[in-house]
Amino acid sequence: MDPDRVYNGMPAADLGTEGWSKPWSGGNGGSCVEAMRLVDGRVALRQSTDPEGPALIYTRHEMETFIRGAKAGQADFLLAGTPQGSPA
Repeated sequence: MDPDRVYNGMPAADLGTEGWSKPWSGGNGGSCVEAMRLVDGRVALRQSTDPEGPALIYTRHEMETFIRGAKAGQADFLLAGTPQGSPA
């Protein structure tokens, strides 16, 4: 797909069916985040239970920053029972 035609919120189905992976799958009843690396280095994410729904498109830098922060515990407040800004 032409990178100029890829945009945040586009139908994930428009990105095709090949190349999606489930890097974070686990014991969650089949509801997973699926990821695809795009030819221009951006990353598309979609919900596995809605593969034709919207795709969230992130730059490589945005993904690196998020993953680095998550590994450092900066997203722990998103977990149930952990107040925002508090250490886990």
